[in-house]
Amino acid sequence: MSVVLVTGGAGYVGSHAVKSLGEAGHTPVVLDDLSAGHRAAVRGAALIEADVRDTDVVRSILRENRVTAVMHFAGLLSVGESVQHPARYYNLNLGGSLSLLEAMRAEGVSRLVFSSTCAVYGDPVATPIDEDHPTHPISAYGETKLAVERALAHYSRAYGLQSIALRYFNAAGADSTGRLGEAHEPELHLIPLVIRAAQNGAPVQVFGADYPTEDGTCERDYVHVTDLADAHVRALGALEGLGEESVSRTYNLGTGRPHSVRAVIGAVERVSGRRVRAVEAARREGDPAVLYASAERIATDLGWRPRYTSLDELVATAWAWHRKHPGGFDD
Repeated sequence: MSVVLVTGGAGYVGSHAVKSLGEAGHTPVVLDDLSAGHRAAVRGAALIEADVRDTDVVRSILRENRVTAVMHFAGLLSVGESVQHPARYYNLNLGGSLSLLEAMRAEGVSRLVFSSTCAVYGDPVATPIDEDHPTHPISAYGETKLAVERALAHYSRAYGLQSIALRYFNAAGADSTGRLGEAHEPELHLIPLVIRAAQNGAPVQVFGADYPTEDGTCERDYVHVTDLADAHVRALGALEGLGEESVSRTYNLGTGRPHSVRAVIGAVERVSGRRVRAVEAARREGDPAVLYASAERIATDLGWRPRYTSLDELVATAWAWHRKHPGGFDD
């Protein structure tokens, strides 16, 4: 089994991937600067507090831990913030990724699973979105992720890198054991924001109620974080089976079922048994009306299919986490 460096492994998706790696028999080693991640989210793995942009430090970590593969989650992830502060996103998302790739190349580590995003597609011209859909990002977040994907293809051709980029749609939910969940500060994701509103009675903002959708609010494909973690482990296994073949593959991760903002509010109300007050606000720049995936390619190639397909079931895992950990990982 592999020794896997997990950058951003103290974060939301990264910590779930660390758990899945351990359960699959791999040895995860976490690199995280803890600017957004949580020390308490790293369980059963070594945690090294460092910045992925420090190439020399990353090289030392790879060498000293005899790392054989990397999962790369470290980065900024807010579409809205990236529109306002693109420099931060190019510096960390692209600069950090290039630093990691240079460290891997220098230390002879050739396998990488990259955490990408559906934001690379921009406004969809057709739905569901498959991997052949045109890529026209409308935010710096999407642009920087796409830039890394393009770099992976060049590194594959020139240096023999073996990479799989996973473009996932909206990560949501929490580990069914209640050990791990979503805890950002400030919180930007819809489901935990609606859950907070259900808990404290404060209103939740609905950004845009005039989209060309059934109820006027944005529609998104919510994929459970445990399913995302499983896909990363499967991608690693696929890379391990390649021998010396250099590849650069891309897969979507989603359920293929879009849910509106109002549908999410309804699901939280059903699961919690509490009313949620919604307040309409203006659209946010960079938010497409509808995004949902076709994930047939990864189902065919890697056998991955989401186990959580019900919105209420997904929300229930998030609700259980937030009830148990009202203060997040600081609790």
